[in-house]
Amino acid sequence: MDPKHKSAGTIDEDEVARFSHIAGQWWDVRGPMAALHKLNPVRLGYIRDRAAAHFKRDPARLDSLAGLRILDIGCGGGVLSEPLARLGASVTGADPAETNIAAAVHHAAQAGLTIDYRATTAEALAEAGEAFDVVLAMEVVEHVADFNLFIETAAALVKPAGLMFVATLNRTIKSFALAIVGAEYILRWLPRGTHQWDKFITPDELEIALEQSGLRVTDETGVIYNLFADRFQLSTDMDANYMVVAEKAA
Repeated sequence: MDPKHKSAGTIDEDEVARFSHIAGQWWDVRGPMAALHKLNPVRLGYIRDRAAAHFKRDPARLDSLAGLRILDIGCGGGVLSEPLARLGASVTGADPAETNIAAAVHHAAQAGLTIDYRATTAEALAEAGEAFDVVLAMEVVEHVADFNLFIETAAALVKPAGLMFVATLNRTIKSFALAIVGAEYILRWLPRGTHQWDKFITPDELEIALEQSGLRVTDETGVIYNLFADRFQLSTDMDANYMVVAEKAA
């Protein structure tokens, strides 16, 4: 391993440092996280709808996730944790960067939301015996040091009959063109160096890792950017962004 590229377990210290550097800008919709804010509605809707179907809830209800304990791994500044809490979920947001957690705690307090934010890792939570109805790894697996270990660890945090959601980027020429050249260098939606193409994960690789960790994939979808509507939307095209949901047996 490159001595400059430090990692401990699944945590890639270089990635933690990169996101810590912009911790104060998580909620700036025109800042470095602008693309994440654009992506948030479609991923929130997917989580709500699939979780509601699985746990027999009405997705139209404002409290459709009430009573569910949800873990948001790599929560950053809480951009996804907050709307999940507004839907009634009991949310735990975990991130190894203390600066990110501080930003998340501050913003949640301003919004009057109660969210259990912790500067910790999936490994630490698993070792503590924590368990959740829903575990989220959204835009995280392409930033970890050990992909298979991370999936195994995250899967261990899912309760029996629970769900795990993963959102990531496929390793294709299209994803290189869109997510790196387009998003980082042309549109400048993301800081340069946010992604490393060789760390992108194909849907087959993800499904194998999930199944080896005791989960069964029940749904998958692509996510594309609609230039004319200026928003992301679900699609059958999984060549770049995609999401997967898997369940653990009861």
